[in-house]
Amino acid sequence: MSLVEITSRIRAAEEKNGRISGSVSLIAVSKVQPNERVLSVLNLGHRVFGENYVQEAADKWPDWRTAFSGVSVHMLGPLQTNKARQAVELFDAIHSVDRPKLAKTLARLAQERGACPELFLQVNTGAEPQKAGILPSDADGFIAECRSMDLPITGLMCIPPVDEEPSLHFALLAKIAERNGVDGLSMGMSDDFEKAIAFGATHVRVGSAIFGARDYSAR
Repeated sequence: MSLVEITSRIRAAEEKNGRISGSVSLIAVSKVQPNERVLSVLNLGHRVFGENYVQEAADKWPDWRTAFSGVSVHMLGPLQTNKARQAVELFDAIHSVDRPKLAKTLARLAQERGACPELFLQVNTGAEPQKAGILPSDADGFIAECRSMDLPITGLMCIPPVDEEPSLHFALLAKIAERNGVDGLSMGMSDDFEKAIAFGATHVRVGSAIFGARDYSAR
C-alpha cells in the first residue's frame, strides 16, 4: 500500500459517508520507522505524523521541522508525567491524556507556557486492564474535570480491542463525544479506518500500511 492509496481510500470513505472532503486528517504513524522511510513521505508532501515515544520524537523532529514547513507531530503513545514538559514542547497534539494526574500536570505547564498542544482524552472503550485510558463510565466526569482546568480538549481517542468488532467501540466513543460537545474523534487504524470514518472519525492513525513493517529490534 502507499500514501497515495491510503489518502484515496480516506477521500472515498468521506464521500460515501457524506463527510466534507478533507475533513479527516491522516496521521502517518512514523514511530520506529527508519529515517529514510519517513523522509520519503515528507518529500511526497505529507505533513501530519504520529509518534509513540518522546525521546524518539526529540531525536528527529526538531531538525525535520526546520527542513520541512508545516509539519504537525502528534503524540499517540502513553505519556509519563515526568516527560510531560518535554512533550508539550515537542508535540502539536497529544492523543493519550488518560488520567487526572497527567491532566493536572498539563494544565500547570499550559499556565506556565501560555500555550498548550491540542489534547485528546483516551477512553478505554473495551475496559481492558492492560490498556491505558479512562473508563467509559468515568469519561463524562474526566472531560468536565479537564475543562475546569482550562485544558483545550480537542477530542477523544480510543484503541478498540483486537478481538472485537471495532465499530461498536467507534460508536461508543462518538456517543460520549456528542453528549459532551467534543468535536474531535481520533479513531481508526490501518485495518479499520474506513469504519471509523463512517462513525465520525476526524483523525485516523495509519502506520505500517504507509511505511512498511516496523522492526522493533532496531530500537
